[in-house]
Amino acid sequence: MTVTTSYSVVKLLILGLVFHLVFIFSVFDCYFTSPVVNGMESFNAGTPEAERLVLIIGDGLRADLLFQKNGFPRYPGAPQIVAPHLRSIAEQRGAFGISHTRVPTESRPGHVAIIGGMYEDVSAVTRGWKVNPVNFDSIFNQSSHTFAFGSPDIIPMFQQGATSGKVKGWTYNEEDEDFTKDATALDTWVLNNFKTLLKNATTDPVLDAELREDKVIIFLHLLGLDTTGHSYRPHSKEYMKNIQLVDRIVKETEELISEFYKDGLTSYIFTADHGMSVIGNHGDGNPDSTRTPFIAWGRGIRGPLTNPKPSSHDAYSKKWDMNGNYRRDLEQADITPLMATLLGVDWPVNCVGVLPDVDPRKPSFLAPRQGVKKIAQASLTNAKMILEHYRVKHELKKAKKFFYKPFPGLEKFAANTSVPIRVHDLEEIEKQVDVGNIFAARMKALSLIENGLRGIRYLETYERTLIRTIAALAYTGWAAYASLYVFRPLDLKAKIQSSDNPGFTTAVHSLSFLVFSVFSGMFALEGANWTYYLYIAFPCYFWDQFISQAGRPLLDALKQNQLGISSSSLLLRVALVVSALVSMVFGYLHRSIWSFGLVFMGFFWPQATWPQEARQKLGIQSSLWTLSCLVTAVFPFLEVNKEESVPVITAGGFTLAAVGALQAYRIAQRPGTNQSLKNLFILQLLLTVVMVFATRVSALSLQAKTGLPPLSQVLGWMVLLTSASIPFLAPVQHDSADSKFLMHFLGLGPLFIILSLSDEVFFFVSYSITLYLWTEVEKSLAETIRDSKGTTNLSTYQFKTDDVRIVLFFLFFVQVGFFGTGKSFYLAPVYRLIPVFHPFFMAVPLICKITAPYVMLSLAIASVTNSLKLPPFSLFLVALMLTDGMTLTFFFNVRDTGSWLEIGQTISFFVITSLLLLWSGGVCAAGEYLMSDVFSRSRVKNA
Repeated sequence: MTVTTSYSVVKLLILGLVFHLVFIFSVFDCYFTSPVVNGMESFNAGTPEAERLVLIIGDGLRADLLFQKNGFPRYPGAPQIVAPHLRSIAEQRGAFGISHTRVPTESRPGHVAIIGGMYEDVSAVTRGWKVNPVNFDSIFNQSSHTFAFGSPDIIPMFQQGATSGKVKGWTYNEEDEDFTKDATALDTWVLNNFKTLLKNATTDPVLDAELREDKVIIFLHLLGLDTTGHSYRPHSKEYMKNIQLVDRIVKETEELISEFYKDGLTSYIFTADHGMSVIGNHGDGNPDSTRTPFIAWGRGIRGPLTNPKPSSHDAYSKKWDMNGNYRRDLEQADITPLMATLLGVDWPVNCVGVLPDVDPRKPSFLAPRQGVKKIAQASLTNAKMILEHYRVKHELKKAKKFFYKPFPGLEKFAANTSVPIRVHDLEEIEKQVDVGNIFAARMKALSLIENGLRGIRYLETYERTLIRTIAALAYTGWAAYASLYVFRPLDLKAKIQSSDNPGFTTAVHSLSFLVFSVFSGMFALEGANWTYYLYIAFPCYFWDQFISQAGRPLLDALKQNQLGISSSSLLLRVALVVSALVSMVFGYLHRSIWSFGLVFMGFFWPQATWPQEARQKLGIQSSLWTLSCLVTAVFPFLEVNKEESVPVITAGGFTLAAVGALQAYRIAQRPGTNQSLKNLFILQLLLTVVMVFATRVSALSLQAKTGLPPLSQVLGWMVLLTSASIPFLAPVQHDSADSKFLMHFLGLGPLFIILSLSDEVFFFVSYSITLYLWTEVEKSLAETIRDSKGTTNLSTYQFKTDDVRIVLFFLFFVQVGFFGTGKSFYLAPVYRLIPVFHPFFMAVPLICKITAPYVMLSLAIASVTNSLKLPPFSLFLVALMLTDGMTLTFFFNVRDTGSWLEIGQTISFFVITSLLLLWSGGVCAAGEYLMSDVFSRSRVKNA
């Protein structure tokens, strides 16, 4: 007799939800701790080179499109040089290069790097949209006065936390950031208000005196390029014209400054916070987003230099036809120390940038009046600033950590001395500067700065080994704990009559409690983040439960050979499962994996594993399954970066309506189909056709730059909300799963139509058909097996090895739903509904679009579970054991060095796989809820 034990699925799901949400933050505690600390001394490089500095940032400007000749060849009459003034400065009067940004390539972190000299920690991106969530110092706060003009998203960020009244800002209204209007008006507004400021100074002696003080910064934030790039993409004629406007604004600003001051004591910096990909996006590590232009000229800055051999240009910049001039690159945070040195102000205390001029082997940006000695003094200041960062973090760690091991590269004693290397080397640099050994001083400073940055990194990653170990134990512990709900070891113990051993269980509980108590005590004494207590609690609990419940029964089962499968067969199946999961991991890097997987599922699975009887019975069903998989397999091979195509969207919309009409006709022909259901299908089909025309009108109007027609906007919203609500609110009874499936398909179709840029509607149709056929195929296979083996008890779940295959199919479809259509975060389609920039409201439709395929998948997995006569969530329980193998792989693969594209991808992949389990659980729960009425009526009929 089998003893049924209590394994609460609800408890498991809630615990899994909390566990995975908590451990998403572990990647930031492990890899991306905040660089901001308090209590640091500030330093100054000495005598200023300029009285004032003008900083101009072209938001979203790509380096290649600014410098390259004939950068817009598709437009007749386009100028060969799109920005003649800026190019002439780079070639004849100043220094130029590329400023390399870091992920995330967004406006806020880009401006923080340029103006604050620090890289915003990635975890901070989740804590706020527009205002930086941490207190940091900036060069604006170190100036005598800063006059800033630009976006309401940027200017207030540097006013908060600054000395009251020091940063004076002028911003336009948020409503002016309208993606359907000419964004150049934003840049013109900045120039006009700067003109007004200078004009007002002629009649306002207080303002005039403030402008004429030394250490003044004038900041012009030009947002137009970013808005234009999002709306029309960076290779558009509109983007080209916006670059021309920015070039004219720079020229006119320089003329206004010269006219107002008449002293030639102004330094100029022109750069961008980030670039932009070919599809008008930024935020990731795409090189087109991380490479931005940098031009410096004016007081204290050298002129152009002849390009040496080997050339300073690579394949990227050789196309610019500037090979005669030296290209001097720098990191984005390095701009801050350069500006601080020019103005002679204190460096921002959070600055970790490296003055480009420190390295004596490369040409400098500075041309100081005191010559190279001033550069050596600035290098010494830079070294002091970096070591001050290190000192504060070192003392914090030393005061809190048990068994603290300091960074040997800075803390061990210098040779034949009793002082740390960092103190000794600073003294050596000062001596070298005093005796005029400038080259040696700069080289020593460079070495000390690099060593200091390594020390800072050592301290910021000090807890990494501990967190990695805890995470590994937690994720493997979760898999072990979830397996308890699949294999039910207490039932196994009763079945094989394993003897109880209370002493063993007590010892396991005591050991788990002891481990948790020791670590909790250590964390409390160290003042660790509260999340650390949760990190250690989960693995202690998971392994405690697994070992106490399954340890002895598992050993007894192995001794008595009660597992019901040979070792070789078990190893083979485990290898196949691992191979499938590894393939899904590679699918995150190579989209073609999803296509190959669909081909395997559609062709090789039926041919290689189905019994002959099943292949004959399914017949046309099998052929349609193969065809749908092959069609869906095409989409991952298509180009990720799509161009807007109204004809393709229109064709996709009519295809969706045709497929829906065909299935609606098929359902309507069944005896007993109620009339209200037929009427709703007709209404949904009409709404789909209306949405096709509304989308077409809106898209063509936006392409023609005539704005968004109010009628099509209102119609789009009405159809979208009506069609999406019908499946949930319509008072109609569904007698079959396919009618429910069709109603949601037609309900979500208009959403995909209006938010598609190209072929996404076709993907939604193909994906939905494949899911529907999957349910039919699994149902037919189950009936074939059931005919020969009898029925299955619906009240309890008993694990079968074929369930693993079904779960792998489900996990595969979860990820194909996200990756199959390419990038879904295009802003351009959202303009058909929301033309004015509102980040939150614009994100909601995109999230709904991403969610739509999973509504169809939720219906499919619920149907498959019901067809197999299994209790709800049975298959999901098996999934719980498998998914975190992928999660743990991506956790260890997270990178915070190297290519920023790789860094951004590794974080994204970890978060996606962490949410995969939660998302899968939500999909299963949604499917059971949406199909509950269908299943209950089906059971009543079969009773």
